[in-house]
Amino acid sequence: MANDPIIIIGAGQCGQKATETLRQQGYDGDLVLIGDEPHAPYQRPPLSKAFLKGEMSLERLMLKGPDYFDRFNIDARLSVWVESIDPGSRKVMLQGGDALAYSKLLLATGTRSRKIPVPGLDLEGVHYMRTIADVEAITNELKPETRIAIIGGGYIGLEVASALRSFKHDVTVIEGMERVLQRVVCPQMSDYFHRAHSRNGVAIHLNAVLESIEGAGRVERIRLRDGQEIEADMILMAVGAEPVCELAVQAGLTIENGVSTDGTCRTSDPDIYAAGDCSSFYSGRYQRHIRLESVQNAIDQGKHAAGAMLGSDELYDPVPWFWSDQYDIKLQIAGLSQGYDRTEVEGDEAENAFAVRYFAGDRLLCVDAVNMPRAHMMARRELASQD
Repeated sequence: MANDPIIIIGAGQCGQKATETLRQQGYDGDLVLIGDEPHAPYQRPPLSKAFLKGEMSLERLMLKGPDYFDRFNIDARLSVWVESIDPGSRKVMLQGGDALAYSKLLLATGTRSRKIPVPGLDLEGVHYMRTIADVEAITNELKPETRIAIIGGGYIGLEVASALRSFKHDVTVIEGMERVLQRVVCPQMSDYFHRAHSRNGVAIHLNAVLESIEGAGRVERIRLRDGQEIEADMILMAVGAEPVCELAVQAGLTIENGVSTDGTCRTSDPDIYAAGDCSSFYSGRYQRHIRLESVQNAIDQGKHAAGAMLGSDELYDPVPWFWSDQYDIKLQIAGLSQGYDRTEVEGDEAENAFAVRYFAGDRLLCVDAVNMPRAHMMARRELASQD
């Protein structure tokens, strides 16, 4: 019914921004925010950086103050699991048997750490990096002599390697592909980050496939497919993330690398919307469905979904942008580089200030800027101005 509440499943950055936007745009009806963690909405990017290093407190990690829910009249239900969605009756079924009716529903369920099927994942000392609880579990086990093996040479794996090396921990990165960051940057940029980590004492193994994790109750070593053994006291699995789509699948929604939506964040059910890391949307800019895992997309798409639930028909088609902090390096990315056929470099890599521009023919696709914030901002403007 029209008087039933708007329900948002997912109490992360996207869900929080949607609640805030709904109130700011005049929605004064009942509003329910459901999250499966015990914490109020918080920032995730610092987990692998400042929070892991102890430079950011739990309080500073929170997106809003403790009075946020009361001030905005939000019924926040934390540590609550949603069992299923019934689009026919427009109800959300909670663990324990309670059912909540909705007028509109937003899925902001985000992603989870991807798991790979290798023996030994159940040993003590195997960790992931997705939640506050994950980081607390890691820091509670860390000792000066702890040897850490990180499985995966993507952004999270390298950011954690950088953070742990700041405390002089023994860190090894295991990457199954030919170079680090291979899926997202060009060979020159991969080589640059490889050298940066090597200079800072990280051992990197490329073309290295994890065969098993071994130990008597607790991690003692890893074994690679080529038979090599690497001693380790702790393992961080950082092999990517996958969209949390089970509720959408159960509800019969269309799935296409995430919960498929149109340009207004609406799913295949007219009363259910999706936004943030779990959502794939049609981009006229890229002429395909894309799914973006970034804070800025979570914020912007959460705002956009809120407006759409209130009747806006504006289409969502941003210039994607991302960043990564490692050692004294700030990498800022504008656009998506997939499909590039040539690159151009500006600045001076030797001075730790340069940018790589990716092209398909004469069309600019993406810019990776290292310690060049102006180049990043100019790239975002240039990409936004393209037809």
